[in-house]
Amino acid sequence: QVQLVESGGRLVQAGGSLRLSCAASGRTFSTYGMGWFRQAPGKEREFVAAVRWTGGATYYADSVKGRFTMSRDNAKNTVYLQMNSLKPEDTAVYYCAAASSVRAVVAGESGYWGQGTQVTVSS
Repeated sequence: QVQLVESGGRLVQAGGSLRLSCAASGRTFSTYGMGWFRQAPGKEREFVAAVRWTGGATYYADSVKGRFTMSRDNAKNTVYLQMNSLKPEDTAVYYCAAASSVRAVVAGESGYWGQGTQVTVSS
């Protein structure tokens, strides 16, 4: 089993910045890809970003490209999502996800999910 715990969500004004963290524990060697998703009220969960634990390309949704940056700290088993130039439409519960491949993460086929952290962007 892999446990994922997100943190860092809060209320922020439009144009502001926020950094989310996701700490992984347990059988983390079984995960190859990590990602972030979000779900706004009344909407389906959507992909935000994904990265391999071992490095390489990072993948982003078009809606966040140029504003969000996903990074990882392998020593801490933690991934981060730096969010800049936040907009009210970024308001959502943000979830961390882990899977055996980045492809699976991007496809939303992750086997492991965190409990989510609320991000609210006021206008």
